[in-house]
Amino acid sequence: MTEQRTRWGILATGGIAAAFTADLVDLPDAEVVAVASRGEEPARAFAERFGIPRAYGSWKDLAEDADIDVVYVATPHAAHRTAAGLCLEAGRNVLCEKPFTLNLRQAEELVALARGHGRFLMEAMWMYCNPLVRRLKALVDDGAIGEVRTVQADFGLAGPFPPSHRLRDPHLGGGALLDLGVYPVSFAQLLLGEPSDVTARAVLSAEGVDLQTGALLSWDGGALAQVHCSISGGTATCASITGSRGRIDVPSGFFHPERFVLHRDGREPEEFTADPADGPRTSLRHEALEVMRALRAGETESPLVPLDGTLAVMRTLDAIRERIGVRYPGEAGDPDAGRAEVPVPA
Repeated sequence: MTEQRTRWGILATGGIAAAFTADLVDLPDAEVVAVASRGEEPARAFAERFGIPRAYGSWKDLAEDADIDVVYVATPHAAHRTAAGLCLEAGRNVLCEKPFTLNLRQAEELVALARGHGRFLMEAMWMYCNPLVRRLKALVDDGAIGEVRTVQADFGLAGPFPPSHRLRDPHLGGGALLDLGVYPVSFAQLLLGEPSDVTARAVLSAEGVDLQTGALLSWDGGALAQVHCSISGGTATCASITGSRGRIDVPSGFFHPERFVLHRDGREPEEFTADPADGPRTSLRHEALEVMRALRAGETESPLVPLDGTLAVMRTLDAIRERIGVRYPGEAGDPDAGRAEVPVPA
């Protein structure tokens, strides 16, 4: 890393890669120096769009570029183990999109690689880096609503998505849970930690992925979380945290909120709103800023998105999938399934 700027590589050229890169180029301390796809043409087109000097037609070439300080892995999650692992093994630091991997085993492998090579690794759980979400967590941690009793959160898209769509494709880790359910699960665990018990029900598609899933998470101390996700119905994407002395309500878009309302027993409601200086609610800049802060500090993981927390969320997602009967090709009994090449878009 140069003294003034963090040099980024972008691995993949889809929609989330474009959104992240658009935010990166506006940060004075960031420099996007390379992009890679599985073909030279999409890599070159992406590079021209954002003024990136180097475009690679293979992930390996990007991973081996020693002028890159950190790689943002933006492939569909079925390829995260392969892509992020390639970069870590080559000595690159990595920010990997969520869901972190298909399953806990793959996540543990990536964490072991990062720790073994002394490299920085973080899941791109932008919700955890959002300033207003951090304010909400601080209030809960400080006892503003007393002891947390329940958490409720939902995330659903109306669709309909045809069987050919990646959200319906089991080879791409399709279904509502990993793509959308990771948000309400991560929100609950941000506030309560890892649950002690998980129950779940789902409606499955003909392809064997979940069209909608509801889960009840419970903790030994008596707290409960109700989480729901869907790719067959648009939900309010709201969240609510109820404590022994109050409640916090987060309106639509709880994972990148514009505001939330604190209700304390015996007091008037208090509204907390996002600071306009923090940028649009859809901005991914805060996770990029956290990565760059950690790299400058010589840290190999972020306290905002710790690797043990990412593993805990993956354990819960695995437990939910076990309850609802969703398995992805190559998972059962194949120790190398997570490393296999999968047919993912650029």
